[in-house]
Amino acid sequence: MTGFKKTYRIKAKDFIHAGEASISVQNLLKSLDFDPQIIRRIAICGYEGEMNVVMHGGDGQLSVEIDSDTLVMEICDNGPGIADIEKAMQAGFSTASDEHREMGFGAGMGLPNMKKNSNEITVKSDQGQGTRVKMRFHLS
Repeated sequence: MTGFKKTYRIKAKDFIHAGEASISVQNLLKSLDFDPQIIRRIAICGYEGEMNVVMHGGDGQLSVEIDSDTLVMEICDNGPGIADIEKAMQAGFSTASDEHREMGFGAGMGLPNMKKNSNEITVKSDQGQGTRVKMRFHLS
């Protein structure tokens, strides 16, 4: 499959629909007969990124672009941005609110899990300008 692109909207603070974009991506990849291990890695990254947007970001989107041997997932939002990306990439570091922790989130594994499960990751963020996370997955 070459040149396929799909984009899903993510609404800030919408815990009712949180996870729907990553589930849609997972179902899409299953319907395209992707390897289950690759689907799992992509689904983990999608969910972690989507939840970061729901909890911390402003409204955003998750997009998936599939080429012959690569899948690129990009998650971006118009939220407050990440103050210290290096710190945010450390396992256990979290800026989750008490309310989010009570709901079971905020373990500080979002970006570290995304890094672990993607082949490449770039995170760009500026205070007050939102965040853009781009991940590549090798399909071969």
